[in-house]
Amino acid sequence: MDERAPPIPTRACPMLFSQAIMDIVIPATFMGPKVSFTGLEDPEAHLTTFHTQMMLSGGSDAMHCKLFMSTLTGTTLDWFVSLLDRHITSFEKFSTLFKEQ
Repeated sequence: MDERAPPIPTRACPMLFSQAIMDIVIPATFMGPKVSFTGLEDPEAHLTTFHTQMMLSGGSDAMHCKLFMSTLTGTTLDWFVSLLDRHITSFEKFSTLFKEQ
């Protein structure tokens, strides 16, 4: 009798961004923001910090979306992956959804 635990199913990778955002490639040399959001911090302060760091680095609206996603951890990441497919079409929309959450 095999007593190993059953494998944990891999969570499907949602396509939360529009195709235009998905098509943008972030250069390997691009230095993204060094900030994270767990859900305990002030969302407005997190957005301000993110914007400040991105002003120094530059980047398109689509890059902002992809890099902002990388700052989310814990329950905020769970919230993000629960959004509808292709729901995020701009950083403005992403910011609004984030603040409302």
